[in-house]
Amino acid sequence: MQLNRYRGVKHWLRSVAMFTALFAVSCLLAMPAAAERVRELSSFAGVRDNQLVGYGLVVGLDSTGDQTTQAPFTSQSLTNMLSQLGVTVPPGTNLQLRNVAAVMVTADLPPFSRPGQRLDIVVSSIANARSLRGGTLLMTPLKGADGDTYAIAQGNMLVGGAGAQAGGSSVQINQQASGRIPNGALVEREVPLNLGGNGGRLELQLNESDFGTVQRMVTAINNEFGQSVAYARNGRVIALDGPMDENARVNFMARVENVQVTPMEAPARVVLNARTGSVVMNSAVTLRQAAVAHGNLSIMIDTQFGVSQPAPFGEGETVVVPNTDIEIEQQEAFLQIVEGAQLNEVVNALNALGATPQDLMSILEALKASGSLRAELEVI
Repeated sequence: MQLNRYRGVKHWLRSVAMFTALFAVSCLLAMPAAAERVRELSSFAGVRDNQLVGYGLVVGLDSTGDQTTQAPFTSQSLTNMLSQLGVTVPPGTNLQLRNVAAVMVTADLPPFSRPGQRLDIVVSSIANARSLRGGTLLMTPLKGADGDTYAIAQGNMLVGGAGAQAGGSSVQINQQASGRIPNGALVEREVPLNLGGNGGRLELQLNESDFGTVQRMVTAINNEFGQSVAYARNGRVIALDGPMDENARVNFMARVENVQVTPMEAPARVVLNARTGSVVMNSAVTLRQAAVAHGNLSIMIDTQFGVSQPAPFGEGETVVVPNTDIEIEQQEAFLQIVEGAQLNEVVNALNALGATPQDLMSILEALKASGSLRAELEVI
């Protein structure tokens, strides 16, 4: 009985903590929408980052590199690199490289980057190297999706993790198979961008498609300039008539980005994270009247081991005898009416059910199927 009471108190505390957090988030979501700048809601077409990737070698490791018997491409890469430097490795040579690791290098090329500018890069091991700490990345070309080289990476690794091992025991703090090199890449080629080349015409792309927000944004931009310079093409794209002069075009784009717009309220949505048990709902969620019955079935198995001792001078043996006790408990469930026209009412109605986060997911799914939950249900 004490175990049952403990489980009940633990279940109640977990439910209270979960719904307290949900109510706090709901209070934040229930706040009225505030005006935002256009640059927070959209971006100009073509003004974006470009992803770069490259394959390279990290050297100078303290016997924590790749095991070449399991990662032969590391030896092949080093042999090819040495041949380009005028060093010939005899065919069939078994290279035991413990200070070298094969890595992938990634970086983001910002818009309007020019040759000579520096980029931060991330270096990640692709084989079985234990640690990249203290290593040096050799010159690595970084290529874009078109296969052309846009930057060259090289430098000393900065690894936040640390570890040690001895006598079969080991300890590790954070990740050691990847690291960063601040300003580790040098831009060698720019990405061509003909911004406003079509007669000064620009395009503004919303981060999320919404016809109401597009209509408000077009009105706000036209009011800012006192004339019709913005035209809605669809629920995401707005066309702008920009100046032909480059300097005037930059000033025009700066004014557009700083225009204040109040976006439309997001559609009612409930997001369920099945891996963590998180439940998040926005302020537009409503709950029509419905009756819900909720109960749990718990099975507790408790095994205790006893010892069977034979009589003195007997021929028996001492054996361990398990004693298993199985108990099935089903909580009572009563129909409860849930309803809410506002988010705080929805939260209070769900709190009254006293369900765990996992059970709440099933309840919300059933409410959606019954038509009571007036919101889109999304599982991530």
